[in-house]
Amino acid sequence: MNARIDTGNEAFSAAELATAESRASATPMMEQFIEIKANNPGSLLFYRMGDFYELFFEDALEASRALGITLTKRGQHMGQDIPMCGVPVHAADDYLQKLISLGFRVAVCEQIEDPAEAKKRGAKSVVRRDVVRLVTPGTITEEKLLSPTESNYLMALARIRGSAEAQFALAWIDISTGVFRLAETEASRLLADILRIDPRELILPDTIFHDPELKPVFDVLGRTAVPQPAVLFDSASAEGRIARYFGVATLDGFGTFSRAELAAAAAAVAYVEKTQIAERPPLGKPERESAASTLFIDPATRANLELARTLSGDRNGSLLKAIDRTVTGGGARLLAERLMSPLTDPTRINARLDSIGFLIGEPLLCGNLRDTLKHVPDMPRALSRLALDRGGPRDLWAIRQGLEAAGGLAAMLGKAMLPEELGQALSGLQALPAALEKLLAETLADELPLLKRDGGFLRDGASTELDEVRALRDQSRRVIAGLQLQYAEETGIRSLKIKHNNVLGYFIEVTAGNASPMTETADAKARFIHRQTMANAMRFTTTELADLESRIANAADQALTIELEAFDRMTAAVVAEAEAIKSGARALAVIDVAAGLALLAEEQAYCRPQVDGSKMFAIEAGRHPVVEQALRRQAGGPFVANHCDLSPKTGDRDGAIWLLTGPNMGGKSTFLRQNALIAILAQIGSFVPAEAAHIGVVDRLFSRVGASDDLARGRSTFMVEMVETAAILNQASDRSLVILDEIGRGTATFDGLSIAWAAVEHLHEANRCRGLFATHFHELTVLSEKLGRLSNATMRVKEWEGHVIFLHEVGPGAADRSYGIQVARLAGLPASVVERARDVLTRLEDADRKNPASQLIDDLPLFQIAVRREDTARGPSKVEEALKAMSLDDMTPREAMDALYDLKKKLK
Repeated sequence: MNARIDTGNEAFSAAELATAESRASATPMMEQFIEIKANNPGSLLFYRMGDFYELFFEDALEASRALGITLTKRGQHMGQDIPMCGVPVHAADDYLQKLISLGFRVAVCEQIEDPAEAKKRGAKSVVRRDVVRLVTPGTITEEKLLSPTESNYLMALARIRGSAEAQFALAWIDISTGVFRLAETEASRLLADILRIDPRELILPDTIFHDPELKPVFDVLGRTAVPQPAVLFDSASAEGRIARYFGVATLDGFGTFSRAELAAAAAAVAYVEKTQIAERPPLGKPERESAASTLFIDPATRANLELARTLSGDRNGSLLKAIDRTVTGGGARLLAERLMSPLTDPTRINARLDSIGFLIGEPLLCGNLRDTLKHVPDMPRALSRLALDRGGPRDLWAIRQGLEAAGGLAAMLGKAMLPEELGQALSGLQALPAALEKLLAETLADELPLLKRDGGFLRDGASTELDEVRALRDQSRRVIAGLQLQYAEETGIRSLKIKHNNVLGYFIEVTAGNASPMTETADAKARFIHRQTMANAMRFTTTELADLESRIANAADQALTIELEAFDRMTAAVVAEAEAIKSGARALAVIDVAAGLALLAEEQAYCRPQVDGSKMFAIEAGRHPVVEQALRRQAGGPFVANHCDLSPKTGDRDGAIWLLTGPNMGGKSTFLRQNALIAILAQIGSFVPAEAAHIGVVDRLFSRVGASDDLARGRSTFMVEMVETAAILNQASDRSLVILDEIGRGTATFDGLSIAWAAVEHLHEANRCRGLFATHFHELTVLSEKLGRLSNATMRVKEWEGHVIFLHEVGPGAADRSYGIQVARLAGLPASVVERARDVLTRLEDADRKNPASQLIDDLPLFQIAVRREDTARGPSKVEEALKAMSLDDMTPREAMDALYDLKKKLK
């Protein structure tokens, strides 16, 4: 933040604030602000002053613009007005949420000294302040700032240069739940792996950030990527830093990690320590993920298939929204995690499918589980806030409620013969500490305040000492009421009231006209001590009222002290069981996901897929999970199901490729996407929208559907298409599934046809993958004559009275035209344009020219495909011949009418 600030007359930079001259000219308070700000560059400084967080100088200018709050000024600095704005402390979370969403980072500076102590150093002494926390997108824990259904990951990227290729590794942490994972990666798949995790903040060495070869990656990530000093990623000290954080002597018990993984993990831990200052979130031990254990989905495919968000960034319309039937925050996050990282191990996939199948077979149990889960709070996030000293009584209640619900779920599941995954979940529930749930239930009140400082969160009977203090406090209130009645009778002033405010404490108030009985005599003046005269009232006190006030104040303070001590004991008890609580919460999420997917399968008539290590891909009556539900909501017609069989043909060891032709609006893109989505659903361990499905595990999924440009990087639509196609052809293996739509349509016809032709050959001969290739280049259909694993398929249409009806059915064969003019007519093109287009098309089709595909086949070096029959010159149509033969002058009206009917038949 070294941009210059223009305050009207002159300008100064944030860097200039740290100079000696700047500090010398500042007031003591502003000098303190400047010093703290200099120690926290790059962050807006929330400087605590009473009930407000104030921002000054450049921070105030930026915050006022971002938050839409009033910009004021406070004094002068070096002859210039000091810009200032502020937000109330009680509403700070709302403002933080907006700032974080805009990519800002905020340093929260609190008073760390009692003002009374500061005064002892002198009347003008400034209360000591310091930053207690850095708030960044990847390190937030506040309930208001977090989406309950989305993880909030901080990710670190490290690179170790060796004699061969550089090693890359990622470490990602969600401090709100304690998740801590690591994985190695490569430069070629770096962006795909980052987007799979979808971090809110990515820290990386500034040397990597400025590496020109990796610039395209960070251009895509934008403000998510935050460069840090390279020393933070030092691999030599990495193991020691991680060990110190977890309080262990060695990491041997955690597993084996590469140098790059250790560097990334240590950087993530260091950043957490830096942002949380003195607090430590309860992170789980780092878990290593293997790249081979998850289905690789490249960034373009992830966007094209709209897995978690649509292309416009909306969750509605995505696959995740369509399949999510979870009822807890943890369950929703786990489902999203599974969808972003489908498995490649058939054993693990089938374990998940077993859980869904079991719950489908036990509908009563499934319903009871979901009813109980609806009342489960977000235990991991409550635990994190408590561990970071940001929690309140309601977070303790969340732990208590979660433990109670877990006990009920364990009792339900304990009566059944469970499949492996649910059996492991039951073990996690049974390991939860029952004693902790009992302690919290017996201690916490039924009605809880939001903040612990408000008190009143311990139930009666939880503490004998507290009960006594509360009795004194409550009795004193009754005594005040009695005193008020006594003073009213004594003075004869019926309107006399005893009131309280933060300045005077308790006082007696009477109207000015009724004050004479309390001021006329010396005895009255001695008894009723005058405190304040108002416009229409006078205020007094007495010795006994002052004494009672002291007793009440002491009782309230003492009660709050007792409650805060009890809160600390309960928090310590909860944090001591952090691992068991996180394990139990994970078990609750697993049950929620399984029950939600079971409900989805029953509700939408999904089937259990057969998933194994083969290269099969046979879908019977498959449907698009998102489009089908959208049709139901819109009361449209039923979704037309279609088969898809890309399984190896007899005698082949590799899967098949379908070349799909047919008209626009015929349903090609929907058919392509639905098969990719069915594969993903199967590999996350979900039932799928089909009558039957046999899927051999896919290792990499590529989808090139739709058109887009990247003008910021100088890429046209066609260039983006070619870049994405190149990635597919260079990376697809014989176990991959490739979905390609309209390759080559963004350039000249023969250029595009050539590219599409060569791409089909490469997929067939080099990649040897399973694939769907949709095209309007009908010339490509001749390839099926020589490419053994290539089959032609087409979207069926029906023509009726000059109109085309899209049946959305897929069948064998090839389309002979694309019906583009009919689609143009449906889109509303002027009738004259449509008719002219028909005329031009007829002339082009009737032109005396050879089939270009035949010429291509003759020249192929690899495949000598037989030339199809040569087109012959077409003569006049039957209608034209009939018209020429007519003698109109000799025809009767009846004969003319018959001739018209005959012409109409010839047109058909």
